[in-house]
Amino acid sequence: MSAVREWLLDDSPSSRLQASFGRAWRMFSALLRNPLAVAGMLIILALIAMAAFAPWIAPYSATGQDLANRLVPPSAQHWMGTDELGRDIFSRVVYGARITLMIVVMVAVIAAPVGLVIGAVSGYFGGWADRILMGVTDIFLSMPKLILALAFVAALGPGIENAIIAIAITSWPVYARIARAETLTFRDAEFIAAVRLQGASAMRIILRHVLPLCASSTIVRVTLDMAGIILTAAGLGFLGLGAQPPLPEWGAMISRGRNFILDQWWVATMPGFAIILVSLGFCFLGDGLRDVLDPKQRENR
Repeated sequence: MSAVREWLLDDSPSSRLQASFGRAWRMFSALLRNPLAVAGMLIILALIAMAAFAPWIAPYSATGQDLANRLVPPSAQHWMGTDELGRDIFSRVVYGARITLMIVVMVAVIAAPVGLVIGAVSGYFGGWADRILMGVTDIFLSMPKLILALAFVAALGPGIENAIIAIAITSWPVYARIARAETLTFRDAEFIAAVRLQGASAMRIILRHVLPLCASSTIVRVTLDMAGIILTAAGLGFLGLGAQPPLPEWGAMISRGRNFILDQWWVATMPGFAIILVSLGFCFLGDGLRDVLDPKQRENR
């Protein structure tokens, strides 16, 4: 084990692979020294485990009804109680982790690359391309994200797939702005000029040199935005425009439970706790990644 550690922390790596693993190990070690980041990682790992092993963790079906046990308070048999149709809320929260994780991953996969490419192209070329692309970006940024998502999902129609598309459409402008700012700092750097003199095309420079340099700040921003994505998805589900019944989406569960909030508080409170906890987990992890990937940010603190 000590030999592996010495290999990872070698100040003079003999290969690019060793240098990459060493850099990743140092980042991971720095992340472990941040208690909030560790707490965030544990919460996210718990979310992933719930999503992956939901059939074995959940004691009941997420959609099976039992009207004889409707609105039962939390007990040893039903840890989070039951809803108005007798469905076990804990089982629905566990299965709802799959929907939440799917929404977060799909929005990140769609929005982050689109924003990264648009921002890099805008910053690298400048001129009319920059004015047009950033003009469109500013239009999207000028409107509240939830209101814009509501408009898109209302046009596309209710459903979890359309909700993902609507959230992704409203999320990419932030990443475009970050990528453009990063690109402007090094587009005239000597190493970019050297690559250009070697005959590399603009597309190759952007894909092979500009985008990797913008990746770290984009990763941090994506992680911090996960909480907002979850809240937006829950808001759409609450309004009936996201996942449709009987899917156990947390926002839709809160919407159905608001009719019982005074007497049967657990129906809406339990999925609300899940949303808060997962959102905090992503915020904690994103804050820790910002410190690790941006040492200047840590020094300013």
